[in-house]
Amino acid sequence: MTDPAPEASAIAASLAAIHARIAEAAATVPRDPAGVTLVAVAKTFPAEAVAAALAAGQRQFGENRVQEGMAKYPSFRAQYPDLVLHLIGPLQTNKVKQAVAHFDVIHTLDRPKLAEELAREFEKSGRRLPCFVQVNTGEEDQKAGCSPAEADAFIALCRDDLKLPVAGLMCIPPADEEPAPHFALLNKIAKRNGLGQLSMGMSGDFETAVMLGATHVRVGSAIFGGRSYPPAG
Repeated sequence: MTDPAPEASAIAASLAAIHARIAEAAATVPRDPAGVTLVAVAKTFPAEAVAAALAAGQRQFGENRVQEGMAKYPSFRAQYPDLVLHLIGPLQTNKVKQAVAHFDVIHTLDRPKLAEELAREFEKSGRRLPCFVQVNTGEEDQKAGCSPAEADAFIALCRDDLKLPVAGLMCIPPADEEPAPHFALLNKIAKRNGLGQLSMGMSGDFETAVMLGATHVRVGSAIFGGRSYPPAG
């Protein structure tokens, strides 16, 4: 299902407001706001919304589904060679080849089978995408990611055994819990493993994430507006 594109002026204004909020959050710590990458999550929105964000200066985008990324971004690459496309949704092993060909960063490295498939595809294609290990900080059964207790061993498998370019860690805190303890836990795991990048924080909590060390915040609805999801069933 595709949502209608908001007005280009509204997208530009939203991007400016979010950058200001990132800078304000960074100043409270304090830290340099330039160390925070805003990933504009355009899932379910059409190419027109991406075009408006590009025109406003945004270059980092996130998509949940490989097919949506493949359909939406190739036409922009020639005009915007500095466009960076992040895969922020679950990656099935049968989509690894397409993901490696069409995306630039993977945020959802969450299990050994996927790590092994990525290692094979990186070797075969010659493309080595920075990867974030997804940690299920809330240990939720329905959510992807390795558990905090397994994180060190899984990072070692990915980085040391499979030689994957692990850039950092990613998490999605439980919706009904305060995000700060989850962000702090992710930061702690990253530090003890010598990882400098943290993909954490979305529209409702990115300022908290910035204050707790996020290097990448994944913001969608605060830029593009609310999404319409089909009813379950």
